[in-house]
Amino acid sequence: MCRRDLAIVLVSGGMDSSVTAAIAAIDHALCFLHVNYGQRTQNKEEQAFNALCDYFQPVKKLVIDISYLEKIGGSALIDRSIDVPVGNQVSQQKVPVTYVPFRNAHFLAMAVSWAEVIGASKIYIGAVEEDSSGYPDCREEFYTAFQSAIDKGTKEGCIKIVTPLIHKTKAEIVKIGNHLGVPFQLTWSCYKEEDEACGVCDSCRLRLKGFEEAGLKDPLPYKIKK
Repeated sequence: MCRRDLAIVLVSGGMDSSVTAAIAAIDHALCFLHVNYGQRTQNKEEQAFNALCDYFQPVKKLVIDISYLEKIGGSALIDRSIDVPVGNQVSQQKVPVTYVPFRNAHFLAMAVSWAEVIGASKIYIGAVEEDSSGYPDCREEFYTAFQSAIDKGTKEGCIKIVTPLIHKTKAEIVKIGNHLGVPFQLTWSCYKEEDEACGVCDSCRLRLKGFEEAGLKDPLPYKIKK
């Protein structure tokens, strides 16, 4: 049976997932789930995840490795032969090469399995549709469809997906996180680098834009700020 107070949060170590965790913490005991899938910044992201665990103190945490996504390939985040677009190479007119095919479905499936085992009633994910890179698995309709699969394919049918940021802009997300005291200095967003954020990949640019429009300073150092 699902426990109403227990929620799984998919925590990448990035800005959006950390704000999502802070929102979930208002009404729930937290269970953090992190996934390594062969991404370029895997070590840095797991480091950020662990730092966020130290900060939020979830009652449970789980790290899962699905390196088979790297073997499947098809994305600049997991295939080193595909360059990560930077600067003006980034296009919002089509799905970018940084899209990892159907990645969020893999993440949600694992979260649902864990939720059934531990009795969690909610799965929080920091997907953003309106001010993101245009990934198809960040659309609200994707989560609506996946919810239907959960309702029909689980024992109790009581596990709900929560996407509190789905229609927020990056600036709004920064403001929410600032209000909730999110430790942005512990997070990592860069697609390319693990030592110092590049500042020119799509993820860095969106993050910097969000802080600028929110009128706040990003605590992370960058090689280039544009």
